[in-house]
Parts: sequence; C-alpha cells; structure tokens
Amino acid sequence: MRTFTVLSSSIGARAIPVKGHPWTISSSALIRINPTILLLRSMLRVPVWVALHEEIQAHEVELERMAREKAPELMKSHGISTQTVAEMLILVGDNPERIKSEAALAKLCGVCPIPASSGKTNRMRLNKGGNRQANAALYRVAIVRMRDDEKTKTYVTRRTAEGKTRREIVRCLKRYIVREIHRHLCVPPTAASST
Repeated sequence: MRTFTVLSSSIGARAIPVKGHPWTISSSALIRINPTILLLRSMLRVPVWVALHEEIQAHEVELERMAREKAPELMKSHGISTQTVAEMLILVGDNPERIKSEAALAKLCGVCPIPASSGKTNRMRLNKGGNRQANAALYRVAIVRMRDDEKTKTYVTRRTAEGKTRREIVRCLKRYIVREIHRHLCVPPTAASST
C-alpha cells in the first residue's frame, strides 16, 4: 500500500493510502496524477529555461573568446568550429611541444592508418583507439568540408575515381585535418614561421 500526500485548500494536507495507481483527492473528485504531466509542467516554467539559455550563451561566448585567443589561425580554417578547437586544445593540453610530430597527434586522435592488407589487397583501415571525442570532432570537420569546400569535393571525386570507399576517404581527410591542427597548435611559433 502506497501513501501519497495531498495538498488541497479545502481539505488540508493529509496522507491517503492508495493501492495500485497513484490517486488523490482534490476537492471532492478523484483525479489520477500523471508523473509525466507533472514533470512537463515543472519544466515549462519559462524563467528557469530562459536563465539556463542565457547561461549557456554566456559560456559559449566565453569559450569562443578563449579559442580565438589560443588558436586564431585555426578558427579561420573552413569547417573548424569553436567546439572543435576546444576539443583539440583539451587533447593537446598545457604542453603542446610534447607532441613531436603529426603522426603522434594522429595517434592521440585515433586517425592514424592501420594496415589491413590480406592476400593481394593492400589497404589501410580506421583506428579504433585514441581520444574518441577528438576523433568525432575531426569527423564533423571532414563531413562539413566534404559538403561545402570545393577543394575537398575535388579531392573526394578524385579518390572515388581511384576506387576508395567513403570510409577510406574520410580517414584520409581526417589525417589531413590533423596535419593542419598540428601545424597551428603543436608547432612553436618560431618553428612555424621558419618553415
């Protein structure tokens, strides 16, 4: 037997024992309380959602400011958003010089090629290791570039004509994007300007 507390102006607060479904007395009628409706009513309080929305926007503005401060050239690249730069900055960490090569960054992101040859076929496959959030961010950049960037569309057309599958093309694109990110985030400014 369950006990529910009922609040009513005419009856006052009382505990009412109920078997099975949650029923309560409001004035003189029996009304079934639907927990989903109660949850939706509490969620539809406009001031709470407005405050949360404003807080999210303030955090997004601050995140964009920090990303532009740390990697202004990378933010100008096609398809790379604030979230992608933030994810890469988290991956690289406080000491970007520890990542000596683009291959090391590719290994951290899980986009380094792994040989998957058998018999007469000679091909590479996707790496299932590495930081999955960074890999997902690179995937989003690759898809945006495949959709909108003319140079990338030309590259995809050429690789498709060579017989590559879409997965293999995306893997190659992610590796190119890692090269670009490594050049902007991991190479010290003096070395970047001399090359």
